[in-house]
Formats: sequence, C-alpha cells, structure tokens
Amino acid sequence: MYDTLEFAAIINPPQSGILAVGAAKDQVVVVDGEMRVAKVMRVTLSADHRAVDGALAAQWLAAFVKRIENPVTSLI
Repeated sequence: MYDTLEFAAIINPPQSGILAVGAAKDQVVVVDGEMRVAKVMRVTLSADHRAVDGALAAQWLAAFVKRIENPVTSLI
C-alpha cells in the first residue's frame, strides 16, 4: 500500500510471531543462466523466542516461501 520494499514488524503481546510483507517490485533475476525481469517480494518473520524456537520459525518461513513461489502446491 505504501510501496515499502521491506520492514521488520514489532511483536505485541500476546503475539508469538508476525509476518511482514513488502511490496512486489520488478527486479532482474537470473533463471537458467539468463537475466529476466520478475516480480520480487520480500518477507520478514519476527518471532518471540520465548514462545517459538528460532529454528522452527525459520522452517515455517521456508515452507511459506515454497508455497508462495509455487502456489499450485497448495492445491495438492
């Protein structure tokens, strides 16, 4: 909404984690050795380590990225 590329969200009790989603922008990426333009979106996961183990939060974020990059996998 505000064209912000990325930011870190602040956790307020009783939240244990919050996902910050930045704007999707055109960016040059390398695919199969060729430069192409693609939409790139940055996400940041803030987690309260008293409630959620950091490794578990990283695994959740990796799973989220896989689903966003391949939305068809959500149908299976």
